[in-house]
Amino acid sequence: MLSFDLLRFVRGGFGGHGGRIGIEYHDHGTDWCELALPWREDLTGDDRTGAMAAGPVVSLLDVAASLAVWHRRGQFVPHATLDLRLDHLRAPRANEGVIGRGECYRIEESVSFVRGIAHEGDPDDPIAHLVGTYMVTGARP
Repeated sequence: MLSFDLLRFVRGGFGGHGGRIGIEYHDHGTDWCELALPWREDLTGDDRTGAMAAGPVVSLLDVAASLAVWHRRGQFVPHATLDLRLDHLRAPRANEGVIGRGECYRIEESVSFVRGIAHEGDPDDPIAHLVGTYMVTGARP
């Protein structure tokens, strides 16, 4: 098990899928993490509206929630997304980036419980809500 330093983790930017779509660090607290996904034309999908597609929003929230789990644990423990539900409340606005906030509100042995929200800057006007669980796949803390 490796200790987890959220700021150190995000300092060099994101690799893999998160880096490819452009996820950036935004803010964090004791049990939550906020990430930003700036608008890009290649993230808009096929509808030509200029609104960010649902897939990048799902990825943003999944990464934010994972980081919240590791930050709350204080350790990097390999885990898998066991269940992830997004309620899409509305389409993102055209040409707008999205902020995703993931919160780890409970940890029980090998399962972590998360919730989150996606918005364009006003949490009172959400794009989507997230509820999910992650299961430890490696050694437990």
